[in-house]
Amino acid sequence: MAGGGHREDMGGGVGPDPPAAERCLRRIMRPDDANVAGNVHGGTVLKMIEEAGAIISTRHCNSGTGEPCVAALARVERTDFLSPMCIGEVANVSAEITYTSKHSVEVQVNVMSENILTGAKKVTNKATLWYVPLALKNVNKVVEVPPIQYARKEQEDEGRKRYEEQKLDRLETKQRNGDVIMPVINPEPHTVGYSQSSLIHLVGPSDCTLLGFVHGGVTMKLMDEVAGIVAARHCKTNIVTASVDAINFHEKIKKERRPGAGGTWYLGHGFGHRINLGCPKLSGAGARGASLGQPLPCSVITISGRMTFTSNKSMEIEVFVDADPFVDEPQERYRAVSAFFTYVSLSKEGKPLPVPQLLTETEDEKRRFEEGKGRYLQTKAKRQAQMQQAAQH
Repeated sequence: MAGGGHREDMGGGVGPDPPAAERCLRRIMRPDDANVAGNVHGGTVLKMIEEAGAIISTRHCNSGTGEPCVAALARVERTDFLSPMCIGEVANVSAEITYTSKHSVEVQVNVMSENILTGAKKVTNKATLWYVPLALKNVNKVVEVPPIQYARKEQEDEGRKRYEEQKLDRLETKQRNGDVIMPVINPEPHTVGYSQSSLIHLVGPSDCTLLGFVHGGVTMKLMDEVAGIVAARHCKTNIVTASVDAINFHEKIKKERRPGAGGTWYLGHGFGHRINLGCPKLSGAGARGASLGQPLPCSVITISGRMTFTSNKSMEIEVFVDADPFVDEPQERYRAVSAFFTYVSLSKEGKPLPVPQLLTETEDEKRRFEEGKGRYLQTKAKRQAQMQQAAQH
């Protein structure tokens, strides 16, 4: 136990456990992790955060006497990108369980970058994630979570309050999740229709967990890519992720039955047209349980993004993921994930630039703009209050 939570080492080395403050997942950032500005892609960081959270929560949920299970990501609270991470630096991702309810786990994750040439370190990200343990033998069954020990009673009370708040917000978000993005013909610059984008992805085995569902980190990386394209189209400049506001995972996305090839095949302007690559076919050892050459049931996910609000220096982009089981499946398309991303515009020198004002045309766009403005002002007030508290201490 450390600080009232449960901290785990997710490194792959052999030897004695390092001190609690050093226990983390570590990886050097490579050129293929870069965004267009040359720093580490925000989606890559989100994926590492989710991997660390999944490891510690799955380990904890299997530490008791219950049946074997895997922790599935249910929600990511607001995640702030405090500082950019550079290619060549080492990412240190530490995770700590801070609260457990009967059927869920709260994990706090911190990301620190390290320049291995100079030894300089800086905190780049902080995030809170919620996981739900699913039984290995029945993915529709949620198993009970072993409780953790708290150093102080106040920590348990505060955790319970956060649990109730996120539970209510998830319910409210799911109720307003009926929106779809429609194509716009010849949109004007700086309108919602001009920058809206969709990405279509064929789910493959490398995207999935042992249970055959898409990794939460994979989904978040794709969402960040779409949000980044929306922001870049609006500004026509370099852009970076500033924060992510509550990613809610409403439904599991499954690959279906057997492994096959996967890939993203089109990124549309405004709205994508599907290019039918067909489903992979069984062959060799993968043909067990089906006739040779029989198409595999597959899922396609469509990640859609649109601008909802702009301030002088930031943009809010709404992103949602729809899953479409399209081979021999009676189930219709369903909304699986939704979130709001905040981006900022940067010059070639990395300095903040003014953001062009979003031009709203329809009543729905104006309503979403006002809702985004409310979230922006609320976040700004909360940040100012935190700064004042820090100054007092």
